[in-house]
Amino acid sequence: LKYCNEELCFPQINNSCRKQQRHHAGNISLFILLSCVSFITVNLNLLVIIAVSHFRQLHTPTNLFLLSLAVSDFLVGILLMPIQITTIGGCWILGSFGCGMVKYTAQIITSASVGNMVLISVDRYVAICEPLSYPIKVTTLRVQVCICLCWGSSVFYNGLILKENIEYPEKYSSCYGECISYIDLLPGAFDVILTFIAPITVIIVLYIRVFVVAVSQARAMRSHITAVNMKGSIRITAKKSERKAATALGVVVIVFLFCFCPYFCYSLIGENIQTDAEIFWGIWLLYINSCINPIIYVFFYPWFRKSVKLTVTLQILQPHSCHVNPLDRSI
Repeated sequence: LKYCNEELCFPQINNSCRKQQRHHAGNISLFILLSCVSFITVNLNLLVIIAVSHFRQLHTPTNLFLLSLAVSDFLVGILLMPIQITTIGGCWILGSFGCGMVKYTAQIITSASVGNMVLISVDRYVAICEPLSYPIKVTTLRVQVCICLCWGSSVFYNGLILKENIEYPEKYSSCYGECISYIDLLPGAFDVILTFIAPITVIIVLYIRVFVVAVSQARAMRSHITAVNMKGSIRITAKKSERKAATALGVVVIVFLFCFCPYFCYSLIGENIQTDAEIFWGIWLLYINSCINPIIYVFFYPWFRKSVKLTVTLQILQPHSCHVNPLDRSI
């Protein structure tokens, strides 16, 4: 009897779920590893948020999209990762109401991340393929409206899809200590198409177009590099900057696809995401994407490295520090 009680999530409750069989030392190691990932994710994305928010020179349309993505990544690190860590033993400890709200929150953040990636792809497409009309089409106000629509539609849409799971979180649980979300076949298929297949298709098509145009621009610039004047040189420098930004964000998109695909493939299968170890790691692969994004910025964006230096050394607390230009190479 003692052995059986030790195998239950809540020994005092008759219909309690059983714990997953895993070595105690393995649980501790996994807990420490994932906690470190969560800590790194929170701090790196917080640095991105501080940098883009604080320094006025970084208030560009592209960086506003990065800010929105960093907010979603920050929420993954500070909310979703710690909650997922508590399920290492296979037991849900936050109750039925917490189950419904966590599922809802996770879907909002995931959908918003996908939406941000689509917006970033559109931004790079216009910047590379229609550079002359970019300042007119992509304004700060329009970017802010798009970001608000992205988050607002994610809240509204997932509220409709998960309405039953939010109202009756225990409906699909077979025992106490289990958290399962269930979506009917037709709404589920529509959800996968709308939140995964369609956005991924748009992202891939746009970046293929960006890649083709960027390559053709690079060839044209090399063939005319000896015949440009100062004005043309400035224009070419601007184009190089846009292509570099497209390359960096292209890496972000590729990593995003790699991390998100397994999770959505499991969603298509429709397995129980709380008891299947493979799906558990599929979810963590999705979450780890939030940790990788700011690391990519470190390698591709000098302004981010300079912003981190100014933040860590507390120079941002000095008067008028918001006017410092992290894009200045002399810093």
